[in-house]
Formats: sequence, C-alpha cells, structure tokens
Amino acid sequence: MAVLKVRRYGDPVLRRRAVPIDAVTPELRRLVDDMTDTMYDEVGIGLAAPQVGHSVRLLVVGDEEGRGVQVLVNPVITESGGSVTAEEGCLSLPGIFADVTRAQWVKLEARDLEGRPIAITARGLRSRVFQHEIDHLDGVLFIDRLDPVTRDRIKRRIKKEGFTEDATSHRAFAL
Repeated sequence: MAVLKVRRYGDPVLRRRAVPIDAVTPELRRLVDDMTDTMYDEVGIGLAAPQVGHSVRLLVVGDEEGRGVQVLVNPVITESGGSVTAEEGCLSLPGIFADVTRAQWVKLEARDLEGRPIAITARGLRSRVFQHEIDHLDGVLFIDRLDPVTRDRIKRRIKKEGFTEDATSHRAFAL
C-alpha cells in the first residue's frame, strides 16, 4: 500500500467525467488500498479516484464508526431531499473553505468490491461526503456550487497566493 499524490485544482483529471468500472481487478483492489492510505494520510473523510489521478467511478469514505472505509464502485444518487448549507473543504483545494448548499439527505446505489449491490440512505455529514465525492466523479468541484462572485474570488486568491498547506486549524473537514 502507498500514499498517492492528491491532484490539485487545475489538474485536468479533476474536470473529466470518470468512466464506469466494468470489473474488480487486483489493480483496482490495490488502488482502493492506496486511496485508503492516502485519505487517512491527508486527514480526509472521503476520497474519489480522480483526486489521485484515476478517472474511474470509485470512491472511499471513512465509515461512520471510524473503523475503516466504505468502498463504492459506480455510485449513483437515486434520490435526495431537503437543503442544508455548511462549510466544505477539499483535499484537491487545500486551505480553501466555503459554505456549500447540498441536499440534506440522499439515497444512493453502488457496488462493493465483491460486486454486490449496495443501497445507502445518508443524512447529515455522511450525505454531504457522498455528494461531494460523487461530484468528483462527474468532474465537479465544490467551488462550482458557489455563487459566481464567491467562486471568482476564490479562483483569484488561488492564482495570486496558491494553496495554504496547513489547513488543520480549520473547523471544516476536507473531503
């Protein structure tokens, strides 16, 4: 297992729609292990394959009890409802945080690493994590969900100052 390089804003892989996974291979299992190591090394709570340079529909999310990760292959949100605004960050945009409005709850379907179907209903932070990571699979970053003025201000800041490496003092999670 290895810690992979997290791709940052500006890397074209973050803007591509990831391709569906046809089969679970030993290479895919290795990628899951590496993504898990990377997510924990970066102190994240979720990580999508495009964030480590692999344009496939795969994500890992820390489980609710903190005992490991949940792996989702080809996840799709099938239903959502409500609306809630909360601060988000992203491992691909270190040090950048902003309020993002998302669905309060989601239902999603995916496959696990054994190819078995998974159906999940999530609320609160878990719902936000799933939405954020699935956005990555569609080439969408959380700043794309901001109003144009806020988004442009953040882009100008990144261009002028780059990224803040130490985001540990911030209260929002980086996803």
